[in-house]
Amino acid sequence: MGKLALAVPPASRLLAARPDSKWGGVQIGLNVPYSLHGLPDTADDILRDMIQLNLSAAELRLQPVEAFLGAPAPNPAVPRGHTLTPEEDAARKANTQALRKWRASASMGGFKAFRKKYEDAGVLIQIVKFDNIDKFTDEEVDYCFQLSKVLGAHAISCEIPLSQTRRLGAFAEKHKMMVGYHGHTNITSPEAFGRPESWETAFSYSKYNGANIDLGHFMAANNVSPAGFIDKHIDRITHVHIKDRKMNMGPNMPFGDGDTPIKEILQMMKVRNYTFQGTIEFEYKVPAGSDVMTEIARCVNYCRDALA
Repeated sequence: MGKLALAVPPASRLLAARPDSKWGGVQIGLNVPYSLHGLPDTADDILRDMIQLNLSAAELRLQPVEAFLGAPAPNPAVPRGHTLTPEEDAARKANTQALRKWRASASMGGFKAFRKKYEDAGVLIQIVKFDNIDKFTDEEVDYCFQLSKVLGAHAISCEIPLSQTRRLGAFAEKHKMMVGYHGHTNITSPEAFGRPESWETAFSYSKYNGANIDLGHFMAANNVSPAGFIDKHIDRITHVHIKDRKMNMGPNMPFGDGDTPIKEILQMMKVRNYTFQGTIEFEYKVPAGSDVMTEIARCVNYCRDALA
């Protein structure tokens, strides 16, 4: 625990610190704010935590960016099993329209200033993640690609049904920007990204359709290292999510305790000069006596040591 404490600078040093998590030529980042479970998740909170963790790149969700710029908050997820009342449904529809109106008039200058804020602090926004982008209007999808470019991203990421990737791939081709489709562990549904063949089908729809390979999910679902798939489709890999899981649909584990070949894949990225981001996605249960930031720091140190 003493070594972990040294890895996280005290608050008094945050303003002076400039993060650097590119080791052996491999850029390590963090999926935020998702990985900061339960912690404050404003744009300023996220940036502070990234600096504290010495992480110089991010896969950043849209919500904290829009919130920072004054957009209406998106509708929260409907709890499983809950049926919306007519009043709740009307309120959600009105909020959706308000957010669409805000997006239609949003200035790209605000996103440019947001990028400068992060980059001045030493954090690159390399991927922007969008929830429910398959439900967006055409105008909103154009907006997503435009703002992502302004933020400095080389790709967007999302979790949508396979059948919707033909439409999104057409927008990606229009904007000349890759889309990384995130995979989970469902290898039976024809709409899910779990089997390698699902990504290959999406690839056939557009040369800008790519893959965000989650190393842990891939290993747990397919019982084989994702290294071969990554090598075979290297021109389609937007980034990989780094997590450790056991095979045969096993649980998430602290890095190094599962079956996922994290070290081997990071070394492969280093030796072969792969330039996509290795994105830590923190999901395992926080051990008793520890906390989220300490455990993410442990993950960061694991990746740094693996690239030594």
